Amino acid sequence: MAEFVTVDRGAAEHVAVLRIARPPMNLIDLQVALEVAAAAEEIAADASIAAVVVYGDERVFSAGDELAELARLTPEQAQALAGDFQSALGCLARLPQPTVAAISGYALGAGLELALAADRRIIGDNVKLGLPQIKAGLIPLAGIRRLSLLIGPSHAKDLVFSGRFVDPDEAAALGLVDEVVAPDDVFAAALRWAKQFTDGPRAALAAAKRVFEAGTHGHDRARREWADLFGTEDQQVGTRSYSVDGPDATRFTGR
Repeated sequence: MAEFVTVDRGAAEHVAVLRIARPPMNLIDLQVALEVAAAAEEIAADASIAAVVVYGDERVFSAGDELAELARLTPEQAQALAGDFQSALGCLARLPQPTVAAISGYALGAGLELALAADRRIIGDNVKLGLPQIKAGLIPLAGIRRLSLLIGPSHAKDLVFSGRFVDPDEAAALGLVDEVVAPDDVFAAALRWAKQFTDGPRAALAAAKRVFEAGTHGHDRARREWADLFGTEDQQVGTRSYSVDGPDATRFTGR
């Protein structure tokens, strides 16, 4: 039984809410990261879930790393933990379902790294974001590559090297986030985005995510994923329906 992470299936039909609750600031230590990863595995295996919202609460998404834990690690312990911690912080990218991070208050350090692995980021207009690990003599463990791909190497280096916070206007201008809303609307906006996929072609959405995650090998991966979709019911129904009735008439089954 997880202590700090839950999966709620009651917010909307076919949408799961992966919630982090480690008050007061939802700091991410190894336990929280591994609980998030375990929750993601649970969601990935549930064919009834079409999309995912990742959320803290109305006050804070995550204010970052649990530095008290990191301060106790020896180099040997850090080396042993690095792979599991890095993999856990990137677990949202491996989910087959479209995933949105609903960010209130702060998304800093490991919290922002986790959000960077989501497909979309929605923030309140009072949120602060950043990767301040450099100020603790560290670097982001899982976020540098994703940040660089998202906003470009030059901007990514500025944020990582300086460790400075980014306000909502700059975050939107950089492309670090996709939507800025009123603080009270963050969760509702994320849920609204997620619900558009509840009747979608789930195999095709999962395939598209795997191609994006393949990075520089995405072109090769796309050939395999594209061909494999021809064995799905959604492809057979979708291609016929699209040509006859148009792009928005298909009733997908998720198979």
